[in-house]
Amino acid sequence: MIRKIKNNRFVRGIYFMYQSFFGSKRSKFAYIADSALVTPPTFFGNKSNIFIGENVGIGPKCFISATNAKFIINGNCAIAEGFTVHTGNHANVLGKFVTDINESNKPKGYDKDVIVDKDVWIGCNVTLLSGVHIGRGAIVAAGAVVSRDIPPYSVAGGIPARIIKFRWTIDEIIEHESMLYPEEERIPRDELIEIFQKYNDK
Repeated sequence: MIRKIKNNRFVRGIYFMYQSFFGSKRSKFAYIADSALVTPPTFFGNKSNIFIGENVGIGPKCFISATNAKFIINGNCAIAEGFTVHTGNHANVLGKFVTDINESNKPKGYDKDVIVDKDVWIGCNVTLLSGVHIGRGAIVAAGAVVSRDIPPYSVAGGIPARIIKFRWTIDEIIEHESMLYPEEERIPRDELIEIFQKYNDK
């Protein structure tokens, strides 16, 4: 009976509409900064696993599912409309239809945190999949589907997303960080060189 009600299109439609426009009470989030701006309609699955930092702007029509793992977005990020995050993943279970697999009988290990570092710019209709980490200062192009980590200050795009180039040179990144972060929080030059070599050699 409960399953029939849950699967009723009309009931589901009313529920999602209500959640999209009125279901984003700040007190329900694990953390949401006062300066964060989230534009409805939105849908958040399990707000107690969602952390939104200072000066983060998220456009309308976002869908963030964080049922069994966390979604963490750090400060000063700009997220365009149509943003989708899935911290979970579908499981294959012998002897069960895919529609019969739920959170209570799904094997462990399919859900992983999704983390977005500071100063990230994400274009419209971007999807972040389970376990990805978007590095500080990265740009993710519109329409990208991110299935693996994106390094700091890179520009990524495509399906699946790949590194297209870096935002600036190493010297420009160091100058940028010197204006924004205390010395102990800046990315060291040798680490930046290592990142550039790793992705420029591909």
